[in-house]
Amino acid sequence: MFAGRRGVVGMAVAAVVAGVATSAAALPGGEESAAQGDCPAVRAKVERLEGRITPNACAFLRRQIAFGELPTAAPPAIGDLNHPRVKAYLDIFDEEATLWEAGSAPQRGHTVIGTSITGSLRLVPDLRYRGTDVVADGAVMMFGQWNEATLKGHKVAYPQIARNVLGDDGKTLQARRYYDRYALFRDTVPELAPEGLFDGVADSGPTPSRGPAPGRLRAAEIPDRLAAWNGEDVDALLARMGNARLSGPGLDAPLTTEAGKRAYLQRFFGTADVRFKAGQVAVGRTTTYVEWHGAASGPKGKDIPFGIVERFGPGGEWELYFDTLPLVADRAEIAALFQKLAQP
Repeated sequence: MFAGRRGVVGMAVAAVVAGVATSAAALPGGEESAAQGDCPAVRAKVERLEGRITPNACAFLRRQIAFGELPTAAPPAIGDLNHPRVKAYLDIFDEEATLWEAGSAPQRGHTVIGTSITGSLRLVPDLRYRGTDVVADGAVMMFGQWNEATLKGHKVAYPQIARNVLGDDGKTLQARRYYDRYALFRDTVPELAPEGLFDGVADSGPTPSRGPAPGRLRAAEIPDRLAAWNGEDVDALLARMGNARLSGPGLDAPLTTEAGKRAYLQRFFGTADVRFKAGQVAVGRTTTYVEWHGAASGPKGKDIPFGIVERFGPGGEWELYFDTLPLVADRAEIAALFQKLAQP
């Protein structure tokens, strides 16, 4: 989901939490969940579920899906933490959790996180989502989802990765959200929306034969991949992916040609100077997620907290998740966009 009017300030990235232990005994009903297999009730509600589905991962998935399915009914008042849907949202998080939303500073604790979601639900009370590609890797959860909402009479839909680090009870200790806020404004307030970062980027030249999907990204490749992003090495990024189809913000369909994928990455690096660190990795049977986080500088701001999640899928999919809005609009322009969006 997205931060509403409270989400127009600069972002900052919290430190990665790693090495969280899991325990069936620590989770009420954990032994039963483990005996059932790997969270079959949740598996039926997402498109693909892979990885090590530990009891804490299953508990998180149940809470995440419950919030997505629960109707908002009457929108909450700002700061109403007792609203049923707000309570369902807070049930996802540990009392001292941190949450990094696209376009906002890290939020800590139930009061701050809960107050933020009341603003979002007032703006889009019909917000809903379904799970798409979900990979659990012990305490790390990458929850792919497809969000839908109504804004100023327009249906808006966009993909998101909810990246979480979990405690023993399945509550989120640290969360980051990766999605493109530009999708909220392109059709809803076109008179104010800036030009999209990737407008005009398209396939050109010969389309390669399908060929085999690239092999699974291995842990040993992480340093070189990180260096390629930080070094703006388009050749290295493309060489590793072979004929994989590139999907990302600003694209209506995956790019399949070398020229199209190269143009996309060159447009990105021509606008954003990134400085990333390696974040969390989640490896499933066929799908791998890798997180890069840090900062970006460009014409609209310096040292903007920024991140990207890459998804490497089983059929040759190469997907990028990140927010283009701070690369095409400064803080004042973003504030004006949200203010316009909130007006009747």
